[in-house]
Amino acid sequence: MDEKLVALKPQVYRDPRPKEHFDRFHERTRSREPDYVYELVRIATSLTAWTFFRAHGVGAERVPAHGPLILAPNHFSFMDHFFVGAFIRRRVSFMAKSQLFKPPMQWIYTHGGVFPVRRGYGDDEAFKTATSILERGGTIAMYSEGGRSRTGKLSDTVRPGIGRLALLSGATIVPVAIHGSSRVRNWKRLQFPKVTILYGDPIRWEKLDDPTREQQQEVANAIFAEVRKLYTQLDAVGRSGVMRERRELRRA
Repeated sequence: MDEKLVALKPQVYRDPRPKEHFDRFHERTRSREPDYVYELVRIATSLTAWTFFRAHGVGAERVPAHGPLILAPNHFSFMDHFFVGAFIRRRVSFMAKSQLFKPPMQWIYTHGGVFPVRRGYGDDEAFKTATSILERGGTIAMYSEGGRSRTGKLSDTVRPGIGRLALLSGATIVPVAIHGSSRVRNWKRLQFPKVTILYGDPIRWEKLDDPTREQQQEVANAIFAEVRKLYTQLDAVGRSGVMRERRELRRA
């Protein structure tokens, strides 16, 4: 781990509460769109992103305006959800660990389009909820890595979950690189990194009713390969370099 990073709290992988405890949250998300709470949270978090982290989105025009969509970013920070959504007008639903669903925040989560996943249980209810959102033409953000990287670097392993969702839904996937958010946790030291969000070109796989584990993993690997390519580009030339390259391509 990078010694300059503030340490994360130890992870708790299993929620002792029964599956039935979360049924109402799934039902709320399956039956209703995110409401005004989403917009209020978007305003507050976007102002935070722009003011403190000098966040800037590049390539947001690549995100389709309509139709089922999966945004596939890398994951370093609790702010990544908000960085991804700050530069597009679509309301983005998120899959969040079930441990976060406690009063009073659970009300904000459910009205804002967030739904729980019980990590470590093979939670099919979370996939049913995600699929239902995509079936009505909504937008999901899902991390190939599964959880936050604790090292400040892209993960070497990829979970098959995003491949499973991509194949079950046949939705369009937009890979996204979030650069700089590994140091967002350093706000506790009054250090605020510059964050850049680079949206990639849309990709898509044909819908499969029962994809094998190998197929799910293959698609997940392919999606994260695109994320890694975008991240490496930002790492090599920075925000200004990426924007310059895009201007040169438009001129050409």
